[in-house]
Amino acid sequence: MGDAVHRAVVEWSLDGGYFSKGRYSRSHLWSFDGGARVPASASPHIVREPFADPKNVDPEEAYIAALSACHMLWFLDIARQAGHVVLTYHDCAEGVMAGNATGNQWVSTVTLRPQVQWAGNGPAPDALTTLHAEAHARCYLANSVRTRIQIEPR
Repeated sequence: MGDAVHRAVVEWSLDGGYFSKGRYSRSHLWSFDGGARVPASASPHIVREPFADPKNVDPEEAYIAALSACHMLWFLDIARQAGHVVLTYHDCAEGVMAGNATGNQWVSTVTLRPQVQWAGNGPAPDALTTLHAEAHARCYLANSVRTRIQIEPR
């Protein structure tokens, strides 16, 4: 398999405000090759309203969602290969921002809390742990980051 190239277009423009004073909107747009367009903004935890839009996705949320989705997609495939049938998968993932040794903020920990509904009984508890461990080991994004990723199945 050759190298895959993934693209995202991020667009922002000054729409009024006072750029030199930091009083400008951080709202912007993410566009993807399949046609999806996502309204985005800085996190209102970092930039106060009205300069951040809490209705829009912020990079920290997207990062957490991407890690969760990558884990889920691997989990579904691994569970299928093991002969299980997943009916629903729900993850209320959470990320924690912390300061590093140099004082910069980073997403230090992401906790995935997948809740799976199975057709039939589903796997035994140790087999479920193994399925999640394998999904984590194979997730492209988990293999690409230094954030600590915890998995707490429900």
